Amino acid sequence: MTISLDNYLSGRYQACVINYNNYLKNLFGEHHGLDNHLTYSLQFLEVTEEQVLGIKREANVPDRLRSYITRFDQSLTQEEFENSKYSFRLIFVRKLVNRPGQADHVVEFVPPNSSLENEIHNVYKRDVEKKKYLAKHVVAEVQRAGFKKFRTNPEHVQMWKVEDAKNPAKGYAVELYGIWYWYENWVKRVIELCEQAGDKYR
Repeated sequence: MTISLDNYLSGRYQACVINYNNYLKNLFGEHHGLDNHLTYSLQFLEVTEEQVLGIKREANVPDRLRSYITRFDQSLTQEEFENSKYSFRLIFVRKLVNRPGQADHVVEFVPPNSSLENEIHNVYKRDVEKKKYLAKHVVAEVQRAGFKKFRTNPEHVQMWKVEDAKNPAKGYAVELYGIWYWYENWVKRVIELCEQAGDKYR
């Protein structure tokens, strides 16, 4: 157990466990799956917003390791980065009310497009749920919009500096453990600035 690193990479650990179990079953048969014996993990710490968002920044993850993880993330495509086989992500909602006598499940799956699913989606429709882009993915989106000359460096770097886009008050980006993630509104803003620049980036 490495507390700061575990908090930093827990979604990836979970993805590895699920991938491992799937390979066991694919290679040796369904009866060899560990999920027959180990269905749930028990957590002794309540999941808090601070824990999920990393508000209490852990200083114990070495800079070299953090830098390596950043480079590795930047080598992924957006599709790979968002894939649950790479990092497993869930939304947890505490269940506060239950009818007496009714069996209570630790995990309940809500039907897609149900009123409860829509209610939960609306509750979590906040900044923490915004789609995030690495710089290279921002550039890929801008190039897809027709601006082939737009690159990560110097074009993107110069643009976010001029726009002061890393200023939290602007709401364009967030830094998580030394990695800057850009929101969709920044992608749109960059495309808008490229359009204003005429043929400069085409």
